[in-house]
Formats: sequence, structure tokens, C-alpha cells
Amino acid sequence: MITTENIKNGVNVDQLVETVGAVQTNPELAKFKFRAKNNWIDGGHCVSSIKSFYGVGAEDQSRKETFTMECSHPEVLLGHNEAATPPEVVLHALGSCLTGAMVYHAAANGIEIEAAEASLEGDLDLQGFLGLDPEMRKGFNGITFKLKVKSDATPEQLEELAKFSPVYDMITNPTPVSIEIVK
Repeated sequence: MITTENIKNGVNVDQLVETVGAVQTNPELAKFKFRAKNNWIDGGHCVSSIKSFYGVGAEDQSRKETFTMECSHPEVLLGHNEAATPPEVVLHALGSCLTGAMVYHAAANGIEIEAAEASLEGDLDLQGFLGLDPEMRKGFNGITFKLKVKSDATPEQLEELAKFSPVYDMITNPTPVSIEIVK
């Protein structure tokens, strides 16, 4: 007997349905802990390494390689252009997660996505970061996400699917962050 995988938008829908069923049966499987280790190099240049995470009830051992990501600053911000700035990496994470959430949820709902391309822009005023204006935010004042999608679904349907993004939730809702300095 020959079987073919039920693939939609690059997502194995049968595995997705099995995963949802497993989590419905055992909600503890949905609890994940993602980790990153960050090392300061010089100035605003840092390198993060990512390998292990906890999920589906156990430490994950599937990653053979460690992923690394760098952040730096352009010369105008006293850096050396070794990598994207941290705010640009946030835009990357948001764009990737909004698009991914839309694609996965579209697949689960039988919606075909033929192509997707996003552009993001975040507005930031350095007066907050520089401590010049205590009323000014240190982070983005707003982010614009434009997604060009080739699909039969309506823009409203696709927007609702994209909003399942965990990174969208982290950015649009306050996320508690604890800071512990160890000497």
C-alpha cells in the first residue's frame, strides 16, 4: 500500500493534527522553555548561542549543531556593522513568527498559501535610550508589518491566523522579564 503525506504549505497536516490531539490529551506536552546564551564581544557586539530547549515533556536532543546569532550596531550608533542591531533582530523574529503562524494555521484549516513576503518597519526615538527624555520609550513606538500573500483566503482570515504568533503576543502584551546580575 502506497501512502502519501498530507502536506499543505510545507506543513505535514497529519502530524499537526496528531500533535494537537496529543496536547489536548496531555496539556503538559505544550509547555516549552527556550534558551539562549549571550556573550558580549566588544562595544555593542554580542553573540548568542542556541541549542537546547525543553519541550514535549523532556529536554530536546534533536539539534546536532549550535545556532549562533550576532547583534551589533552601525557606525552612526558607535558600532562596527558586524551584524544587525537588536531591534532589527526583533523585527526578524516578529516577521518570521507572524508568517509562520499564518502558514501553519492556514494548513490546519485547508487554506493554500502560494507565496508570502513581508516587510517590517519599527519606529524608535533614541532620546529614550540615551536618557534624554524620560517620557520617551526606549523601544519601538510602533511596528508596521506588511504581508503580501498569494492565497484564496481573505486578508481578514490571514490576519487572524497570523495573530496566533507567540512573538506577536510577546510584543503586543507585556511579558514579565526578570533581571538578575551575578558577580
